[in-house]
Amino acid sequence: MSKRSRDRSGRYVSRGGDKLERSLDAFEIDATGRVAADLGANVGGFTDCLLQRGAARIYAVETGYGVLDWKLRQDERVEVMERTNAIHATLPESVDLVVADVGWTPLHRYVPTAIRLLKPGGRCVVLLKPQYEVAKSELVDGHVDPDRTEMIVFTVIEGLKADGVQVSGQMDPDLESRGRNPERFLLLEGPSEGL
Repeated sequence: MSKRSRDRSGRYVSRGGDKLERSLDAFEIDATGRVAADLGANVGGFTDCLLQRGAARIYAVETGYGVLDWKLRQDERVEVMERTNAIHATLPESVDLVVADVGWTPLHRYVPTAIRLLKPGGRCVVLLKPQYEVAKSELVDGHVDPDRTEMIVFTVIEGLKADGVQVSGQMDPDLESRGRNPERFLLLEGPSEGL
């Protein structure tokens, strides 16, 4: 049974839509007419947000099956790619934009795929979840010590840079996250020329 967490605005199929909306605004990304991939699509909050912001086509990549909201499944602009792990995803075309909220997976595992999926000059907006970036033994009741969050974010960003990934922005999508692990959106730039 899928978890349906409607956002407070009611505009999107999940609160992920509101989170992504804030990051697209902060990073000044216009989805109009763009081809995008949503890695870890789940219910489809990110996909819904991109559609409502004018995306031409979205590849909704999800490891699970039957989770994506019915409304999105019926939209001809959405290519549903279930039972597909973001780490191994391939698409029939390169995309302008990759958005990602991949659970249970450190960024360094799927960011190379996200970058590979981009057209030259493309961008990635990925959600960094610190609890997936540390060993389970470092969590307390499933949560990261708030005093360690900034160090974890710094370490992840430095690791991405060391791997040749250009990190050009970050923002806190906090939507009343009390009691939950903090999150951070990162803006990653794809190569300016083809690989």
